[in-house]
Amino acid sequence: MKKYLIVIIFFISNIIFAQQEQQQNTDIKVGLVLSGGGAKGYAHVGVLKVIEQTGVRIDYIAGTSMGAIVGGLYAAGYNAHQLDSILTVHDFSELTNDESPRRAYSFYQKKNKGKYAISLPINKWKVGLPKSISKGQSLFNLLSQLTEHVHHVKDFSKLSTPFFCIATGLETGEEVVLDNGFLPEAIRASSSFPTVYAPVEIDGKILVDGGIVNNYPIDRLKSKGVDYIIGVDVQGKLFDNDKLTSAPLILMQIVGYQMYQNLSEKIKMTDLYLKPDISTYNNFSFALGKKIIKTGEDIASEHITELKRIASKQKGLNNNNKDNVNLNSYVENRVIIKVEIMGNENYTNHYCLDKLKIEIGKTIIHKEFIKGIDALSATGNFESIQYRFIHEIEGVKVEIKLIENKVSTFVKLGAHYDDLYKTGILVNFTKKHPFLKNDFISADFVIGDNLRYNIDYFIDNGSHWSYGINTRYNAFNFAIFGDEEVLGPVFTPGSRLKIPIKYSDATTQFYVQTTFRNKFAFQVGAEYKGLRASTDVIVDNQKEKQFFEKSGYGNLYGKLTFDNYTEDYFPKKGVYFEANYKTYLIAIHSNNNFQPFSQLYGKLSYAHTFFDKLTIHFTETAGATIGSNENVINNYALGGNNENFVNTFEKFYGYDIADLRASSYIKSELIIRYEIFKNNYISFTGNFAEVEDNLWDNLDFFQNIKSGYAIGYGLKTIIGPVELKYTWSPDNNEEIWFVNIGYWF
Repeated sequence: MKKYLIVIIFFISNIIFAQQEQQQNTDIKVGLVLSGGGAKGYAHVGVLKVIEQTGVRIDYIAGTSMGAIVGGLYAAGYNAHQLDSILTVHDFSELTNDESPRRAYSFYQKKNKGKYAISLPINKWKVGLPKSISKGQSLFNLLSQLTEHVHHVKDFSKLSTPFFCIATGLETGEEVVLDNGFLPEAIRASSSFPTVYAPVEIDGKILVDGGIVNNYPIDRLKSKGVDYIIGVDVQGKLFDNDKLTSAPLILMQIVGYQMYQNLSEKIKMTDLYLKPDISTYNNFSFALGKKIIKTGEDIASEHITELKRIASKQKGLNNNNKDNVNLNSYVENRVIIKVEIMGNENYTNHYCLDKLKIEIGKTIIHKEFIKGIDALSATGNFESIQYRFIHEIEGVKVEIKLIENKVSTFVKLGAHYDDLYKTGILVNFTKKHPFLKNDFISADFVIGDNLRYNIDYFIDNGSHWSYGINTRYNAFNFAIFGDEEVLGPVFTPGSRLKIPIKYSDATTQFYVQTTFRNKFAFQVGAEYKGLRASTDVIVDNQKEKQFFEKSGYGNLYGKLTFDNYTEDYFPKKGVYFEANYKTYLIAIHSNNNFQPFSQLYGKLSYAHTFFDKLTIHFTETAGATIGSNENVINNYALGGNNENFVNTFEKFYGYDIADLRASSYIKSELIIRYEIFKNNYISFTGNFAEVEDNLWDNLDFFQNIKSGYAIGYGLKTIIGPVELKYTWSPDNNEEIWFVNIGYWF
């Protein structure tokens, strides 16, 4: 009996020992699932910090939306502290805005884009709405930069930590698992929340945010052969009726029906379920990133014992606390040896390369490359611009995949009021590539107190010669002090009465233009200009129209422009320079014996901001007439507040429109502007001018200087700048108020 007992004990001991030895040799594979939740997903980083501290090795990561962003970057080799820096340094709310900097726009756009408050697509003769607030280009740029070291990895299981993310097929509503392809593209697709970010096209599928179908993809992670799953859930919950107060909240509620389905079953599948306290935050609380990260640290710290227990059961190399990726791991200087552009059906390769400023065989720094991407994006011709760097021995090959905007026709709207043109409603029709590659037609029609139009046809070849046709019509009324030179036989000696003038200008230009880096533009062309200026007078008890000008002119002109202002209105930094030479060669139906003459105009403006609030803005302008200009309607005319003057009209505070007139002038203007709070400005302006017929012939400066001053309040709004200015001049004791509402056009 004792012998049998000893044998039994021996076998039991061997079994127990074998089980213990097997457990000691077992390497537990840990999976991590990160839910979507917008800014609340910052809590994922806090959890990862504690996971790293306890030594748990993550063997597989699954993520959706913000979980895909955090998880994808972690899988690419960044540690938790680096992710903390990335998420808190970069303003994700600004990335959502996706507004291209002004420097990225072409010269045509700089001149015209600040006219429209609303832009709506037209598809099959139906006016629609934009697909999203943002194209997501800025977010893609950041993701591409941060993952450049793994651009060559197509199988996400080959990353530092195996990874996949979830997206939703927009056409079918199906769940799409993204575990291969191009990492920044996959992450962008998974985080494309409807109406906020534009959808992403991958392999012919239109994809949006994966949270719609699977915001907590633990079921997919189970199939990857992991033994233990840590789940971090930063999802919210369905809103009560009294909370549904806006369209975005209602949309999130609808999305939430599917998002929270079967969540209780998924929680049961999670070995360690972590739910940070993010109840006081929402999907857009990016400014509170540090506090949200802390909620992740807090919830994970409550489970340190469990995490350490799991870490103790893992064997092999621990890939946590990795610091093998530099935050500036992208190549700052790269030699481009080849560029492959795909998807550009209506725009030539040269057009795209010119916007990108890429020259084969030349070195380009990363910041300049991103400026080129901004410039290509700013055209509005592409829904998506994706690029991949392939590093080879000789240099870098760039693969660029473009998806053109499927809508090529737009209607744009604007509204404006000023003291000259009065009320105007702007309706614009734009058609892209109507006839040729790179071309477009834009037609402005202004309905209001003064009817106007401006029609452009332009073939944009960038730094190569571009070609354009412009025709416009302007009409407005103003009043001038009568004098014998203007009024002729109806002049009354000693009169200081203002005479109402009806003025119209119809101009058509044909021109060629070349640009350099969206800063310099040189344009030469020919134009026909029809001018009319008249007043109603009483002669022999009969009302007659007295014309001061009723002529057509054939002209040649040249124009050189430099513009690197940071903003269209209330600029804080930059330089603007313009030199314009125009020669009047022929005149049709001229009131006088016409003799050819020329006019030269120049402008130099500089703005600089101190302490991010106080801006000094200095402008110098001058004009000169060369030759005999017998018709005074072509003289330079100073006065008023307008930014949309035509021909020889120039603003000058302290005087009304065209109060100062002569064949030449020089003017200095100094604006001191202070931003009292965001987008609200107070300003003081002083301007000084000498306006004489022979100013440049005699170089007789400082003899008859006119001066004027203005105190103003202005603010930026969604319809453009709104300004109120009180102006006066010590020369005439006049006080004039000027009002401007909306974008200038």
